[in-house]
Amino acid sequence: MNLLPKATSDFTQIDYWNSFFKKRGKKAFEWYGEYPELCGILHKYIRPRDKILVIGCGNSSLSSDLYDVGYKQIMNIDVSGVVIKQMRAKGKARPGLEYQQMDATATTFTDGQYNVVLDKGTLDAMMPDSSPETLERIDKLFAEVDRVLAPLGRYVCVSLLQEHILLRLATHCSGHGWMLRICRCQEAEHRSDSSGGFVFPVFVIVCTKLKSVAGSKPVLEVCQSPELVQRMATVEETMAAVKTMQDTALVCSGLNRCNIANSGEVTVELSQPGDVYPRYTITVADSPNAKDSTRMKFAAFIVPQGREREWLFGTPEGRQVLVDSSGFDRLAVIRLHREHKY
Repeated sequence: MNLLPKATSDFTQIDYWNSFFKKRGKKAFEWYGEYPELCGILHKYIRPRDKILVIGCGNSSLSSDLYDVGYKQIMNIDVSGVVIKQMRAKGKARPGLEYQQMDATATTFTDGQYNVVLDKGTLDAMMPDSSPETLERIDKLFAEVDRVLAPLGRYVCVSLLQEHILLRLATHCSGHGWMLRICRCQEAEHRSDSSGGFVFPVFVIVCTKLKSVAGSKPVLEVCQSPELVQRMATVEETMAAVKTMQDTALVCSGLNRCNIANSGEVTVELSQPGDVYPRYTITVADSPNAKDSTRMKFAAFIVPQGREREWLFGTPEGRQVLVDSSGFDRLAVIRLHREHKY
């Protein structure tokens, strides 16, 4: 059963989605995690009394899950008439959970009608590239989101944040005086990892509609965890922070699935926000004798501070000797830096 498109541009075609949902039937298709993985962040930025517009709802159960925990004013729209018919039948027992066939770039709602516009994968599907046609469509989407949101309303978008998507979104927010906060949703990533899939970072982006003030600096924030919120000075700095998270996740996901003994080592530097020098340098080295690359026994070795330049710890050959003598399949050799106190 061919459910996924041959080209990403197919995501923008109504006929593709009608065919997709006919083939899919009643089984929900969840982009980027389900309610249990997303609820921690969603509940923080969406209040039960909010009037919510879900764009590109598909046959996701997210709206019904939100309804069941107290969010009673939810309007769902999608370009696919097939899926809207399916979801109306499912939602009969939930008064206030509504479904309409509608294009998110040209809705019929009144100005400022909603407190929240919730988007789970729709922006990603609508923006497969940065062609003039695509950018025109995305600008229409953003303009419509702006129009239907009340002052201080939030555009809450679940996305993988490919570079061209983040650039357009961050540029739009900074240009219109909106506050942009990017939250990494590690729960959704853990679900993908446990299911054996390749892990891509999932982000929940919260764009708050503020009144534009001439000369004001853009408010751009990145949250790697609920406890760590970093204020970014520019769009470029924001994009660099997101790319670092994406690159690190890609490396870690790859290490979970293969033995790297034949291709060398992997080195990652860990820093705290504002640090000039990394706090830790972690080099992962594998034994070529490991039998099962998916069930490797591993350990961490902390190099005594001040000895990081010795041959055994500071060279690939030395670290391979360390791996072989450790009795483990994989060793993470952790070097401390002299610029820090531990």
